[in-house]
Amino acid sequence: MNKNPHIGSSFDAFLEEDGTFDEINLIATKRVISWQIKQAMAEKNITKKALAEEMKTSRSSIDRLLDPDNTSVTLDTIDRAARVIGKKIHFELIDTV
Repeated sequence: MNKNPHIGSSFDAFLEEDGTFDEINLIATKRVISWQIKQAMAEKNITKKALAEEMKTSRSSIDRLLDPDNTSVTLDTIDRAARVIGKKIHFELIDTV
């Protein structure tokens, strides 16, 4: 008989138990946002330089925005980038289980 406590549990439950759920979720969210911005830039033929100019920011700020592992980007930066690429951001607070 297998007594492994993780069999049948969800991956989210494992991450919660491990204490890494919030960090992993934040990184995953940032990766999705970075990917979506990159996709829209490609569709609209917007370069990093052009995005930086439109946002009135630096190329290094754009590099941080597009870095899927950098979670220190502000909501303002994400919002300004979204506007330049013709998008809006939508955040939602949800109940935790």
